[in-house]
Amino acid sequence: MKTIKDSVHDHITVDGVARDLLDTPAVQRLRRIKQLGTVSLVYPSANHTRFEHSLGVYHLACEALSNLGVEGDRAARVEAAALLHDVGHSPFSHNVEDIIHRRTGKYHDDVHELFVGGEVGSVLRDHGLSPAAVADLVAGEGRFGQIVSGELDVDRMDYLVRDAHHTGVPYGTIDHERLIRELTFVDGELVLAEGNVQAAESLLVARALMNPTVYSHHVARISKSMLRRASERLLETTDYTAEELRRLDDPGLLVALREADATANTARRLCNRDLFKRALWAELESVPESVLAANHDVVRECEREIAANAGVDPEQVILDVPARPTMTESSTRVAVAGEIRRLDEQSPLVEALRAAQRSQWRLGVYAPEEVTAQVGRAAVDSLGLDIDGSLVTERRSGWNARLDEFGDR
Repeated sequence: MKTIKDSVHDHITVDGVARDLLDTPAVQRLRRIKQLGTVSLVYPSANHTRFEHSLGVYHLACEALSNLGVEGDRAARVEAAALLHDVGHSPFSHNVEDIIHRRTGKYHDDVHELFVGGEVGSVLRDHGLSPAAVADLVAGEGRFGQIVSGELDVDRMDYLVRDAHHTGVPYGTIDHERLIRELTFVDGELVLAEGNVQAAESLLVARALMNPTVYSHHVARISKSMLRRASERLLETTDYTAEELRRLDDPGLLVALREADATANTARRLCNRDLFKRALWAELESVPESVLAANHDVVRECEREIAANAGVDPEQVILDVPARPTMTESSTRVAVAGEIRRLDEQSPLVEALRAAQRSQWRLGVYAPEEVTAQVGRAAVDSLGLDIDGSLVTERRSGWNARLDEFGDR
């Protein structure tokens, strides 16, 4: 048994299979991957890691299993999955995951091949656990996979509280102890017991407030876009494969970017926080459907067209088109008057928060500060946006002058 002091959950006791997994290279690698990627360029204290988060998820999973009365090998499998749920992450967490997926077809929770061999697989088998069964739980499969990955998963409960704690932003505060205590299974589905609509709403509100303030802060989006572009160039211009990139840690990726001629300048900019600026920041209603639906190749073509129209190098233009707003937590199941209902069927808050998400959504075009004016005007024309191009520079000045509530601007 090992007891670890944690900044969020105080003391975490690690025992059994989790104790033996703790010192495997796959888990220790998570010490070198920041939980929030480039968000530390906005919030300097946001340097917590996937390792800390994995311990927190393990701790909450143990609490949930105890309250649900789950014991033995069944509990051990879930505990192992909770501790291992992030070992498939690429460097800087989700920031370069799309690049990996386009080339390998794998997201961070596709971990079957990582569990088959190596020390992780050996530890699991030594404890009589099937690596494939644990990997299935990481992917959220089966009855107990919902505890690790689902609408009411312990992953979300830990990261909201932990991210709020380390950024200093108060919006991620939720009553995770009550949420854990009130989990129950109904017909094989993980739900919140009667009288917990407000607890479920708290998850929804916390995620909705943390998104624009932390996860989608414009500086975080710009730096993520720059890192993503540089990682893609690294794969295009060097012998690195997507699988090799996937297994690097944060320092390893930065070293690789510094050493490659095609990406050294971006690495310097990221390390010195010499970031691109917003040339354009457009609302959802201003963006044509063809741009919203554009795939990666179309986005790159749009970037080249904007650069040509602006008279700048194509490497000086980044087009950032986020996915349409979604709210996974709205499908959370809650017991109400003896029935199991979806939260979006029960709570009037859901539609209001969806409207807020739509109003907060922004398309971004980023460029070095000295060329933002011409890039912004060219982007309006090239993308067919429904805004007055003559106002781009004026609006951008207003955006930069407007103080965000939080963060290192």
